Amino acid sequence: MNIKLIFDYLSALDKNNNREWYHANKGDYKNANAEFENLLQTLMLEIGKFDSSILHNNPKDLTFKIVRDTRFSHDKSPYNPAFRAHISSKGKLPVPVGYYLMLKPGNQSFLGGGLFADMFKDATTMIRDYIAHNGEEWEQIIHEPEFEKYFTVQGTALKNVPAGYEKEHPQAEFLKFKSWYLEYPLKDEELYNADIFIAKAAELFRIMKPFNDYINKALTGFQMPTR
Repeated sequence: MNIKLIFDYLSALDKNNNREWYHANKGDYKNANAEFENLLQTLMLEIGKFDSSILHNNPKDLTFKIVRDTRFSHDKSPYNPAFRAHISSKGKLPVPVGYYLMLKPGNQSFLGGGLFADMFKDATTMIRDYIAHNGEEWEQIIHEPEFEKYFTVQGTALKNVPAGYEKEHPQAEFLKFKSWYLEYPLKDEELYNADIFIAKAAELFRIMKPFNDYINKALTGFQMPTR
């Protein structure tokens, strides 16, 4: 696995973010993408040692396109110079939640977990309700020393506790959230040795797993909206 090849391509794309350059260097994209899929396959085998539910996935089905939707953005750059993937029991769908990886040069890479999307109102309600009734378990997970060493729960949030929930609830601050996720930032130099990186990523995902399991229990029965 050659993560430097991935980073070299993404850095070049960042400097030449136009369709002409992209198509002229399509071979380099294919080589970098193949390395990323190889990295994912190896990482999945490590994750599978503590979460076998993800092992049936094909790496190419877990990745996101680098082409950007610029219709509603001030930034009209056609490409996002990053390789991204979400590994869960049902592939790259946002629910169930799983293990997220973004590789992006400039110390912008990170590992993630939990629910990033806040547009699914049903999912938000289900998680709020679950936290409201299972607060002790929530506290045990997010204050486990190994978890606290690496992660802090993040997410978009309301200013006030939403209607229908106790304002003085012990988990009131988390009931304000509309999404609940984790991010562990990665410096570029942490990625250059693929074997060391994969071992570290798998260990961090292992520590993250109880949080993901909690969110997924809250989302039992959730149905993705149909278009």
